Amino acid sequence: MLVDAGVGTASDATLAMELGCDGVLMNTAIAQARDPIRMAKAMRLAIESGRDAYLAGRMPKKLYASASSPLDGTFF
Repeated sequence: MLVDAGVGTASDATLAMELGCDGVLMNTAIAQARDPIRMAKAMRLAIESGRDAYLAGRMPKKLYASASSPLDGTFF
C-alpha cells in the first residue's frame, strides 16, 4: 500500500510507515517547503524510522497509564 496524499511534513510520513504502508509518494511537501533540500532529507529519515518502528513492533497499548519506574527509594 502506498500513501499518495496528505503528507505535509516528516511526522506524517513516519506515521504512515508505522501503520504499515509500503511507501510514501511525495512532491508538494518537498517542493513547497522553505528549504526543499532539508525537507527531502527529513522525509528520507522519517520513512526509514517509521519503517524500522513498524518492523520492530510497538509495545502493547494500554487503556490506562501506569508507572513503569520503581517507587523504592524515591521521596514524596
